[in-house]
Amino acid sequence: MAPPTESAVEVVYALPGEQVLVHVPLAAGATVGEAIGQSGLLQRYPQIQAAALCAGVFGNRVAMDTRLNDGDRVEIYRPLTVDPKEARRRRVMLRTAGKTVG
Repeated sequence: MAPPTESAVEVVYALPGEQVLVHVPLAAGATVGEAIGQSGLLQRYPQIQAAALCAGVFGNRVAMDTRLNDGDRVEIYRPLTVDPKEARRRRVMLRTAGKTVG
């Protein structure tokens, strides 16, 4: 049996109030970068910075030249707005500030 010549993947992008999922037909062996480019999300959401783009497949961060398989889910990641360690420190400080002794 010959290998498939076409595949289809999902490209997803999530904002705080909106989630977008685009089905993208691709040639077999296409890359993450090609899938994102063909999804139209870079044009629809100009805040996605193509030069600093981070993406993953099923929750695992991958390079833009990673080859995709039929049915893969490509996720476009937004940059962190707060360092996770700093956010945890703030939550702990807020919790302990609300407690009183004795």
